[in-house]
Formats: sequence, C-alpha cells, structure tokens
Amino acid sequence: MAKVTAPKAPEFRAEAKFQRGSPQKAKLVLDLIKGQRVEAAINTVAFTNKRWSPIVEKVLRSAVQNAVYLSGEQGLDVDVDNLYVKTAIANEGPRMKRIRPAPMGRAFRYQRRISHIIITVAEKKSAATANVEAPAAPAKKTAGKPAAKKAATKAPAKKAAAKKAPAKKAAAK
Repeated sequence: MAKVTAPKAPEFRAEAKFQRGSPQKAKLVLDLIKGQRVEAAINTVAFTNKRWSPIVEKVLRSAVQNAVYLSGEQGLDVDVDNLYVKTAIANEGPRMKRIRPAPMGRAFRYQRRISHIIITVAEKKSAATANVEAPAAPAKKTAGKPAAKKAATKAPAKKAAAKKAPAKKAAAK
C-alpha cells in the first residue's frame, strides 16, 4: 500500500541581515513571539520595551507580506488570520574589530557584534480542516475473540532510587 500524507503547509520567511546588535539580545525579543499567532506576535513586539523590537516587528511584517504575495503568485489559499510564527532565529554575523585607547599608549581591542534575524511563518490548520484532510485509520479487527482486559492490568510501579552512603574520607598521613 502507498502511504498517504497530507500536503505540507507552506512556510514563508523573511530575513534581516547585518543588523547592528548582539544576537543574544535579539533572542530575548524573538523568544517572546515563537509559536504565537501573527496578530498576537505583532502586538507583543509593539509593546516590548527593547531596542530590538522595531527591527523584529519589521521582519515579522515582511514575512506576513511575503505570505500574502507568494500565495497570490502561486495560487495558494493562505488565510492570513491563521498564520503563526513557526521559527524566529537570531544568528551571529561577522564581527567588527575595533580598538579603544588605553593608558600608557596601549590599545584595548573590542568587537562589535552583528546579527542575522530570520522569521518563518506558516499557516496553522484548524481542527475541522485537519480532520477532513487526514484519512481515518482503519480499525483493527479481531477474529471473533473477545477484547482482552489489558486496561485492567497496571504497569508495575517504579522503585525509588536508593540513597548512597557518603564516601569516607581518607585518613591524613
């Protein structure tokens, strides 16, 4: 038999490359919106009090616009209200090496961090449409045998781990 799989929901992404700022600080904002619906994610980012918020909001809106544009181009039926943030990643870009003057004619080196932001949105299928698209699995038939009472038997309970006695200290010489 051939295995029937449901068609994969298309994903739409947007990137902002070479943004000045640490990826660690960008991840603080991106972690707030992972898994959220797009509308809720935009509201969350709009009211977040971080320097990265406007950049993340711009990339998120760009991903939604990519979804609208590509759905029209490819003839896909994408409902913008069902979009959610599938992935939100901040990768590290190249570092800019800089020098700061130090006492006695010396120089201290430091690095300016650069980030690449990638946000992917996908359409979340509602429960009603998921049941229609996925074929129901056929029920197993038993050849005239009554159902076994497997539910009545319990799995054995796990034993608690035994505590180890503290190790004895070696005598001092």
